Amino acid sequence: MISSVRGTVLAVAGTSAVIEVGGIGLAIQVTPSHGLALRVGSEATVRTALIVREDDLSLYGFAEADELAVFDALRGVTGVGPRSAMGVLAVLSPAEIAQAVALEDDAAFRKVSGIGPKTAKLIVLSLAGKLAVHAPRAAAPAVTQTVTESVILALVGLGWQERVALQAIEDASTAATDTERASVQLMLRLSLAQLGPQQLAGAAQ
Repeated sequence: MISSVRGTVLAVAGTSAVIEVGGIGLAIQVTPSHGLALRVGSEATVRTALIVREDDLSLYGFAEADELAVFDALRGVTGVGPRSAMGVLAVLSPAEIAQAVALEDDAAFRKVSGIGPKTAKLIVLSLAGKLAVHAPRAAAPAVTQTVTESVILALVGLGWQERVALQAIEDASTAATDTERASVQLMLRLSLAQLGPQQLAGAAQ
């Protein structure tokens, strides 16, 4: 079991990062906001979950321990695989997930692409009483680019066209708070929530 890795970031593209550990480059799947926080050439410590399948070994990485804990909890829900679990974490923070479960708010999970009404309700039922509500973490330090430019870069890396990404940011900003508008991570989550029901193929037209 590989529970964490630490090394030099060799590459970052959308939701994939490569970190060199002992001369070996490990490909790790991350959330869009985590990918934005990683810088090529810098050292990073990533908490990881190794998913072993008959024909594949995949590493999923997280910036915080609570994200890994929620990822593992989500994977325990029938019908939720690692990709779907990462999709939930791309849209909702661990605190928001715990609060949605506590409030029996399955609508929060229906915002995630690939999570239907039945699975959303099953997540709420399965995780009831299993997640502690943590205080939200402080917003990440500002990056050199503007919030809009950074979010567009992340969304384009995920496959959406720039015009579609910009529209999603504008739509998300209308209901966002001042704190959310100033945070790349929060605006990315809100923009992904706007794009969630769309399919990449349709967005690219």
